[in-house]
Amino acid sequence: MTKTRETENQEERMHAALPYIADRDGLPEQRIECKKKIYKLNNLHPDDMNQVNRLLQEIFGTADDTTWVEAPFHCDYGTNIHVGKNFFANYNATILDVGDVTIGDNVMFAPNVSIYTAGHPVHPDSRNSGYEYGIPVTIGDNVWIGGNVVILPGVTIGSNVVIGGGSVVTHDIPDWTIAAGNPARVVRNITEEDRDYYFKKRKFDVEDYK
Repeated sequence: MTKTRETENQEERMHAALPYIADRDGLPEQRIECKKKIYKLNNLHPDDMNQVNRLLQEIFGTADDTTWVEAPFHCDYGTNIHVGKNFFANYNATILDVGDVTIGDNVMFAPNVSIYTAGHPVHPDSRNSGYEYGIPVTIGDNVWIGGNVVILPGVTIGSNVVIGGGSVVTHDIPDWTIAAGNPARVVRNITEEDRDYYFKKRKFDVEDYK
Protein backbone atom coordinates (compact mmCIF):
# COMPACT_ATOMS: atom_id res chain seq x y z
CA MET A 1 0.00 0.00 0.00
CA THR A 2 1.24 3.47 -0.86
CA LYS A 3 2.11 5.53 2.20
CA THR A 4 0.11 8.77 2.56
CA ARG A 5 -0.55 11.28 5.29
CA GLU A 6 -3.86 9.48 5.99
CA THR A 7 -2.35 6.02 6.47
CA GLU A 8 0.61 6.85 8.71
CA ASN A 9 0.96 8.68 12.01
CA GLN A 10 2.64 12.00 11.27
CA GLU A 11 4.16 12.39 14.75
CA GLU A 12 5.89 9.04 14.35
CA ARG A 13 7.17 10.11 10.94
CA MET A 14 8.49 13.36 12.42
CA HIS A 15 10.45 11.51 15.11
CA ALA A 16 11.84 9.14 12.47
CA ALA A 17 13.26 12.07 10.44
CA LEU A 18 10.86 11.29 7.59
CA PRO A 19 8.79 13.82 5.63
CA TYR A 20 5.66 14.58 7.65
CA ILE A 21 2.67 16.93 7.84
CA ALA A 22 2.86 19.29 10.81
CA ASP A 23 -0.89 19.85 11.29
CA ARG A 24 -1.85 16.20 11.94
CA ASP A 25 -1.97 13.67 14.76
CA GLY A 26 -1.78 15.97 17.76
CA LEU A 27 1.27 17.96 16.68
CA PRO A 28 -0.48 21.36 16.65
CA GLU A 29 -1.78 20.71 20.16
CA GLN A 30 1.72 19.85 21.38
CA ARG A 31 3.09 23.08 19.94
CA ILE A 32 0.34 25.09 21.66
CA GLU A 33 1.16 23.49 25.01
CA CYS A 34 4.80 24.40 24.48
CA LYS A 35 3.86 27.99 23.60
CA LYS A 36 1.95 28.30 26.89
CA LYS A 37 5.04 27.29 28.87
CA ILE A 38 7.31 29.51 26.80
CA TYR A 39 4.93 32.42 27.38
CA LYS A 40 5.25 31.96 31.15
CA LEU A 41 9.04 31.79 30.88
CA ASN A 42 9.37 34.85 28.68
CA ASN A 43 7.03 36.97 30.81
CA LEU A 44 8.39 36.29 34.27
CA HIS A 45 8.79 39.36 36.45
CA PRO A 46 12.41 40.03 37.44
CA ASP A 47 11.43 39.27 41.04
CA ASP A 48 10.41 35.75 39.97
CA MET A 49 13.68 34.59 38.40
CA ASN A 50 13.70 31.68 40.85
CA GLN A 51 11.02 30.13 38.62
CA VAL A 52 13.21 30.02 35.49
CA ASN A 53 14.85 26.67 36.14
CA ARG A 54 11.60 25.00 37.16
CA LEU A 55 9.91 26.13 33.93
CA LEU A 56 12.88 25.00 31.81
CA GLN A 57 12.68 21.53 33.34
CA GLU A 58 8.99 21.45 32.37
CA ILE A 59 9.76 22.59 28.81
CA PHE A 60 12.85 20.55 27.93
CA GLY A 61 12.88 16.81 27.46
CA THR A 62 16.05 16.61 29.58
CA ALA A 63 17.37 19.30 31.94
CA ASP A 64 18.48 19.66 35.55
CA ASP A 65 18.94 22.30 38.24
CA THR A 66 22.02 23.70 36.45
CA THR A 67 20.06 24.62 33.28
CA TRP A 68 19.60 28.32 32.59
CA VAL A 69 18.18 30.24 29.62
CA GLU A 70 17.79 34.01 29.43
CA ALA A 71 14.45 35.21 28.09
CA PRO A 72 13.24 35.59 25.46
CA PHE A 73 13.57 32.01 24.27
CA HIS A 74 11.62 30.12 21.60
CA CYS A 75 11.21 26.49 20.56
CA ASP A 76 8.60 24.30 18.84
CA TYR A 77 8.03 21.38 21.20
CA GLY A 78 10.65 21.60 23.95
CA THR A 79 10.38 17.89 24.68
CA ASN A 80 12.86 17.17 21.87
CA ILE A 81 15.58 19.28 23.53
CA HIS A 82 18.01 17.41 25.77
CA VAL A 83 20.72 19.35 27.60
CA GLY A 84 23.53 18.23 29.91
CA LYS A 85 24.86 19.87 33.05
CA ASN A 86 25.62 23.59 33.17
CA PHE A 87 23.78 24.52 29.97
CA PHE A 88 23.48 28.29 29.49
CA ALA A 89 21.78 30.15 26.65
CA ASN A 90 21.83 33.93 26.44
CA TYR A 91 19.06 36.15 25.06
CA ASN A 92 17.03 35.28 21.95
CA ALA A 93 17.97 31.63 21.56
CA THR A 94 15.71 29.83 19.07
CA ILE A 95 15.61 26.05 18.78
CA LEU A 96 13.34 24.50 16.15
CA ASP A 97 13.23 21.08 17.78
CA VAL A 98 11.24 19.14 15.23
CA GLY A 99 14.15 16.71 15.36
CA ASP A 100 16.02 15.92 18.55
CA VAL A 101 18.54 18.49 19.76
CA THR A 102 21.08 16.82 22.07
CA ILE A 103 23.52 19.09 23.91
CA GLY A 104 26.32 17.92 26.21
CA ASP A 105 27.73 19.30 29.48
CA ASN A 106 29.13 22.80 29.93
CA VAL A 107 27.71 24.31 26.75
CA MET A 108 27.23 28.08 26.41
CA PHE A 109 25.23 30.02 23.82
CA ALA A 110 25.89 33.71 23.20
CA PRO A 111 22.88 35.88 22.22
CA ASN A 112 20.83 35.12 19.11
CA VAL A 113 21.92 31.51 18.58
CA SER A 114 19.54 29.54 16.37
CA ILE A 115 19.37 25.77 15.92
CA TYR A 116 17.20 24.59 13.04
CA THR A 117 16.42 20.90 12.81
CA ALA A 118 13.42 21.78 10.65
CA GLY A 119 13.46 22.14 6.89
CA HIS A 120 11.40 21.98 3.72
CA PRO A 121 11.92 20.38 0.28
CA VAL A 122 13.80 22.46 -2.27
CA HIS A 123 11.41 21.90 -5.21
CA PRO A 124 8.36 24.20 -4.93
CA ASP A 125 5.86 21.47 -5.84
CA SER A 126 7.17 19.20 -3.11
CA ARG A 127 7.39 22.08 -0.65
CA ASN A 128 3.82 23.21 -1.38
CA SER A 129 2.53 19.72 -0.61
CA GLY A 130 2.92 20.59 3.08
CA TYR A 131 5.56 18.00 3.84
CA GLU A 132 8.51 19.10 5.97
CA TYR A 133 11.22 17.31 7.92
CA GLY A 134 13.32 17.42 11.09
CA ILE A 135 16.90 16.11 11.18
CA PRO A 136 18.60 15.90 14.62
CA VAL A 137 21.40 18.22 15.75
CA THR A 138 24.04 17.14 18.29
CA ILE A 139 26.48 19.31 20.26
CA GLY A 140 29.21 17.77 22.44
CA ASP A 141 30.66 18.82 25.81
CA ASN A 142 32.50 22.06 26.62
CA VAL A 143 31.26 24.01 23.60
CA TRP A 144 30.91 27.77 23.21
CA ILE A 145 28.59 28.95 20.42
CA GLY A 146 29.17 32.61 19.49
CA GLY A 147 26.54 35.27 18.92
CA ASN A 148 24.23 35.10 15.88
CA VAL A 149 25.32 31.58 14.97
CA VAL A 150 22.93 29.44 12.93
CA ILE A 151 23.20 25.64 13.11
CA LEU A 152 21.42 23.79 10.31
CA PRO A 153 19.70 20.36 10.23
CA GLY A 154 21.79 17.23 10.66
CA VAL A 155 24.91 18.94 12.04
CA THR A 156 27.08 17.38 14.75
CA ILE A 157 29.43 19.70 16.63
CA GLY A 158 32.13 17.86 18.57
CA SER A 159 33.40 18.45 22.11
CA ASN A 160 35.72 21.29 23.17
CA VAL A 161 34.70 23.43 20.19
CA VAL A 162 34.27 27.18 19.71
CA ILE A 163 32.01 28.47 16.92
CA GLY A 164 32.82 32.07 15.97
CA GLY A 165 30.11 34.71 16.03
CA GLY A 166 27.95 35.06 12.94
CA SER A 167 28.79 31.63 11.58
CA VAL A 168 26.40 29.38 9.67
CA VAL A 169 27.18 25.77 10.53
CA THR A 170 26.21 23.51 7.63
CA HIS A 171 28.56 20.56 8.20
CA ASP A 172 29.98 18.58 11.14
CA ILE A 173 32.72 20.24 13.21
CA PRO A 174 35.40 17.99 14.83
CA ASP A 175 36.55 18.03 18.48
CA TRP A 176 39.05 20.60 19.78
CA THR A 177 38.65 23.12 16.98
CA ILE A 178 37.63 26.71 16.36
CA ALA A 179 35.28 27.09 13.39
CA ALA A 180 33.92 30.27 11.83
CA GLY A 181 32.42 31.69 8.66
CA ASN A 182 29.57 31.06 6.25
CA PRO A 183 29.66 28.19 5.77
CA ALA A 184 31.60 27.54 8.99
CA ARG A 185 35.04 26.03 8.45
CA VAL A 186 37.70 24.95 10.90
CA VAL A 187 40.08 27.87 11.49
CA ARG A 188 42.52 26.06 13.76
CA ASN A 189 42.86 23.51 16.54
CA ILE A 190 42.61 24.44 20.21
CA THR A 191 45.95 23.69 21.91
CA GLU A 192 47.39 23.57 25.41
CA GLU A 193 48.90 27.02 24.82
CA ASP A 194 45.40 28.50 24.63
CA ARG A 195 44.86 27.73 28.31
CA ASP A 196 46.85 30.81 29.38
CA TYR A 197 44.97 33.38 27.29
CA TYR A 198 41.55 34.91 27.96
CA PHE A 199 41.25 36.90 24.71
CA LYS A 200 43.48 36.68 21.68
CA LYS A 201 47.03 37.43 22.93
CA ARG A 202 45.94 38.73 26.35
CA LYS A 203 47.25 36.49 29.12
CA PHE A 204 45.46 35.86 32.40
CA ASP A 205 46.75 38.05 35.24
CA VAL A 206 45.35 35.69 37.90
CA GLU A 207 46.24 32.14 38.86
CA ASP A 208 42.87 30.50 39.65
CA TYR A 209 41.69 30.01 36.05
CA LYS A 210 43.40 26.65 35.65
